[in-house]
Amino acid sequence: MELIVSLAALAVMSLLWLIWQLVKAKRFTRFKQQIETDLKAKVIENIKEELEHTRSEIFPNNLCHEEAAILYWTQYKSRILHAALNREIIDQQWLTDTGNLRNAQHLFFVERQYLPIARVNQEQV
Repeated sequence: MELIVSLAALAVMSLLWLIWQLVKAKRFTRFKQQIETDLKAKVIENIKEELEHTRSEIFPNNLCHEEAAILYWTQYKSRILHAALNREIIDQQWLTDTGNLRNAQHLFFVERQYLPIARVNQEQV
């Protein structure tokens, strides 16, 4: 009898853990959708404004440059988020307030190969 009760308790705990994992996965998916729907348009607008303001003979920033920059920065969710943070469209406080700080950390970890490469000191090479 004790064996059945302990197995039932283990089964319930396992089921609760799986439900919690499903809730976390749904929150992460909603966060990625929010990046796509809310932040992507703001990042694109900011890129266009920046390229327009920095246009010169040395940096023509024509339509081809604009399309390439937009493609690069909006190709992956982590790059959109990275651009939004760097361009101060959002800040860490926004991530904390919306409950997405952990999701952002997870996204950066999962898509780390798509983030801009950090400069390496010559001494490290």
